[in-house]
Amino acid sequence: MPAKLTLGKEERIAGKKLVDQLFSGSDNHSLSAYPIRLVFAEQPRGEGEAAARILVSVPKRCFKRAVKRNRVKRQLRESYRRNKTILLERLSDDSGRQMLLAFIWLDNRLHSSASVERRMVNLLERLAERL
Repeated sequence: MPAKLTLGKEERIAGKKLVDQLFSGSDNHSLSAYPIRLVFAEQPRGEGEAAARILVSVPKRCFKRAVKRNRVKRQLRESYRRNKTILLERLSDDSGRQMLLAFIWLDNRLHSSASVERRMVNLLERLAERL
């Protein structure tokens, strides 16, 4: 059965506990494919939880206008949604793990969606290799 290419609420990081666990944990790591930085941490997966949960961040210092920040966030979410099977296939082998992922934008220029998607695929492939 093919994986659903959706990005539901259960696949997003919400709440201070998970965000703190992702950024202040001693077992978090990061990868970068400019202009995207990926911070990730591993945790045990509970019953019925998603194998990977994401957070998307575009700092205000990169884009003062909310319209541009929202565009970049939309590009990041869409490119993850379309290519998340790269990571999920690897995580399905070991059902006891859950990945917490944070995609952080680093550049103060807009990029095309194709460029963002190439960088996202690069990051997801490198992360899948590390698992």
